[in-house]
Amino acid sequence: MSLVKIAVLDMNNNHANEGLRCILQIIRNVQGNDHVEFDYDVFDVRANNDIPDLEYDIYISSGGPGSPMASSDAWESRYFSLIDQIFDWNLHNERKKFVFLICHSFQLVVRHLDLGLLSRRKSTSFGIFPIHKTEEGCSEPLLNGLPDPFYAVDSRDYQITDPNEERMESIGARILCLEKLRPHVLLDRAVMSMRFSPEIIGTQFHPEADNEGMLRYFLKDEKRNHIISNFGQEKYDDMVSYLQQPDKIALTESIILPGFLRQAIHSLATVVGVPEVV
Repeated sequence: MSLVKIAVLDMNNNHANEGLRCILQIIRNVQGNDHVEFDYDVFDVRANNDIPDLEYDIYISSGGPGSPMASSDAWESRYFSLIDQIFDWNLHNERKKFVFLICHSFQLVVRHLDLGLLSRRKSTSFGIFPIHKTEEGCSEPLLNGLPDPFYAVDSRDYQITDPNEERMESIGARILCLEKLRPHVLLDRAVMSMRFSPEIIGTQFHPEADNEGMLRYFLKDEKRNHIISNFGQEKYDDMVSYLQQPDKIALTESIILPGFLRQAIHSLATVVGVPEVV
């Protein structure tokens, strides 16, 4: 049995997506390039109410469609129970559990922990945009190697604004990134990344997105026509151009999620002798 077990929480609710493929590819790449043995399982959270238990070392919770606002869905209370159990575990155990939350998952956990205001945007944010580091973000190890701003895929109808500073201070959470500067728009800038604890981090954007796969996806007639009809030819052309530039999402994809996995492995290695990434 592998010493490092990863739970991938699929939050796509049976909708076709590229994000899950990208997450699994990053796991395989780190496993192959760094000669680390992983066991990983995928849990269909929203469609099948399939929630992992605490036997895993690393949890990666994906983005997904639909509303992150409070609901009576059966999976939601079980999902939040898992999050609470992981926080509690990390308070009382030397061998920590590590969590990465992406987009929909990030919004859910911020809401659950009352760390900011979750609301619907006036319009959909969709594209490849600059992400700006905060002062805390400039000293965040997972963002080392990325310029300020860096670029990432952003696709959302909801946002986190108005951080609850008192609540954040009580648990030690820190805002790492904000959305692009919009001096002509009199609206708060959304929170784009937060470190919830030394072991738990989340992003509003999609750090898993890869340029090659996303480019293939956007060049499909159906997807191209959908983007152009909803967001315009200029937005489509910009996205295709950015997907071909190695200093945009390809750089982000190569640093953040692989870095998270390597940090987790390094920490686990210091506790139980897991072979450390060289």
